[in-house]
Amino acid sequence: MTWEEMRPLLEQGTIDTLYMTFWSTLVAVLGGLPLGVLLVLTDRGGPLQNLPLNRVIGVVVNVGRSLPFIILMVALIPVTRSIVGTAIGPTAAIVPLAIGAIPFFARLVETAVREVDHGLVEAAWAMGGGTWTVVLKVLLPQALPSLVAGLTTTVIAVIGYSAMAGAVGGGGLGTLALTYGYQRFEHGFTLITVAVLVLVVTAVQLLGDGAVRLLARRTRTSG
Repeated sequence: MTWEEMRPLLEQGTIDTLYMTFWSTLVAVLGGLPLGVLLVLTDRGGPLQNLPLNRVIGVVVNVGRSLPFIILMVALIPVTRSIVGTAIGPTAAIVPLAIGAIPFFARLVETAVREVDHGLVEAAWAMGGGTWTVVLKVLLPQALPSLVAGLTTTVIAVIGYSAMAGAVGGGGLGTLALTYGYQRFEHGFTLITVAVLVLVVTAVQLLGDGAVRLLARRTRTSG
């Protein structure tokens, strides 16, 4: 296969991978952020202490994290088909990608929020701040560098999941590597696909690291 033949395939595969990653990560943030915060707030000694609820959320998150993605994707085929009308293609892959990423990001959010200096939280309480005021004005702003680091890790994990999604017709670079590299023995194509994935992951990591450093400086300055 010549470069002229590979280039349009790689361009479309990269676009599909970024498309799946963006929407899956967005849904993961919308679902994982409140779950992670609730795990902290409802824990023992938390302002919304509710141990039964905390344990239920914890079990759901742990089960979601423990399932291998390829099994999760196959198990969710009926759900995916009911939501988007098909179980094949980049749009269909977003459903299991997002569901797999939500518990992953939730645990990272929980860890980031628990790292916030408890003295700042107590000071906010002493000034009459309510639960959600403390969350929005203290916990999340102070945890922002760690949250962005967790988001970076989540994006990279989703990119890896999206490559696995190619095994069941999810589209993107994973499908290209399987279809052309493995089934058609185009080993050079496989190497180029891997190189593109490495470049994408590296770019995400560099952007994430830069954002974390910038936010950390701002947090220290404001503190």
